[in-house]
Parts: sequence; C-alpha cells; structure tokens
Amino acid sequence: MTTLDPGAALQHQVPRNRMLNVVRLQFVNTQTFIWVPALVLGGSWVLSMMIFWIIGGAGVTEVKAGGGSQAPLWYFLAIGIQAMTMTFPFSQAMSLTRREFFLGSLAAAAVSGLGMSLVFVLLGLFEQATGGYGINGYFAYLDWVWASGPFAAALTYFTATMFFFTIGFWFATIFKRFGALGLTIVLLALGLTLVGSIALVTFQQAWPAVGQWFTDTGALGLTLWAIPVTGLLAVGSYLTLRRMPA
Repeated sequence: MTTLDPGAALQHQVPRNRMLNVVRLQFVNTQTFIWVPALVLGGSWVLSMMIFWIIGGAGVTEVKAGGGSQAPLWYFLAIGIQAMTMTFPFSQAMSLTRREFFLGSLAAAAVSGLGMSLVFVLLGLFEQATGGYGINGYFAYLDWVWASGPFAAALTYFTATMFFFTIGFWFATIFKRFGALGLTIVLLALGLTLVGSIALVTFQQAWPAVGQWFTDTGALGLTLWAIPVTGLLAVGSYLTLRRMPA
C-alpha cells in the first residue's frame, strides 16, 4: 500500500498556483488584455461597416470584404511587448521564477486570444446568416479563412494571436537583455533575411510556384505550419529571458 507524501503533493501544486498568480498579475491591468483589444476589434468593425455602407450606397452589389479583422491581431504584438516590459519587474518582486512568469504570460495571452477567436467566429456565423448584414459586406467571414469551417477559422485566428504575442514578447525581451542597439541589429538582420528571400525567389522566377503553394496549402495548412513556428519563437523567447540580468 502506497502512502501520499503531503510534501511531494504540495511541491507539485505550488508551481501551478504560482503560474496562476502570473495570469492574475497580467490581468490586473485589464486594459492590456481585455478592453483595448475589444476596443480595437469594435472600432475596426464600426469603420468597416461604415465603408461597406458607403460602397453599398454607391450602388455596388458585389461581395465587400475588408481586412479590419486583422487589427486586433497586430495589437497582440503590443500586448506581448507590454506583458514583458510592464509586468516582469513586479513578477521578480513577487519572487516568481522566470519560467513561471513566461508560462503564466503565455497562458494569459491564450485566454485573451481564445476570447477574441470566439468573438471572431460568432461574428462570422452572424455574417453568414444575414448575408453580410444585408449589404453583402463581410468583416470576420473571409472565404479563404473559413474554407475548412468555423473551428478551423477559430484555430487560425487563435494561432495568429499567439504568433504575434510571442514575437512582441521576444522583441521586448531582446530589448531588455541587449538594449536598443541589440534590438536594432536583430530587426536589421530580419529585414536583410526577408529581402534576401524575396531576391532569391525573384531571381529563380519562382513566384508562381510560391503562390501556388500558398493556394494549395490554404488557411488551415498555413495555420498548422504556424503552430510549430510559434513554438520555436516561444522557446527562443524563453531562452533569452533566462539569460536576462535581473
């Protein structure tokens, strides 16, 4: 007969509770993870509806689709930066480990991202049911994103939120670790890599093949590719955070 060691049980419970403390710490400032993303989403929706109405008023009856639903995704880049720069000093004052802070911050971003994804899907379903609000205008329902259904669309939106959050978090960590000079060097290196990749594809005259790959892969396939990429970015961010001076 085995006996449960209370000390061992407590040892397993404490890290989980401490990680939840990080989640609560991130949500102390509700503007960062809740109200500002909701305001960005609501504002972009209102502006998109105004544009659709203006276009519809001009006699345009074709499908009207905008990119306004991307706005909250880009804000998650700023959320990642703020989660690192504004909250990390408090986590150290609370004697939280960097691992706990990192995992708790990811969990907080996931909660916010899930909420945004749910709103995104509900809006898309409403747009489908109403024929684009009766004016054939679509904000959340984009054919290529919804090609595999609402659950795939939700996964795409959620993955995008975590992708941008992780990038913002890592950039902020690099800034805290190496300063403005280090961050600038990293951004320049990324820019050179991007331009070099564009040049390579151009010289190889491979743009048709690249475009065909994106078309064949589709939104769901690109999402499945983005998940491990986001994981690698998260690992790099954590390794940078571990080596950051207190």
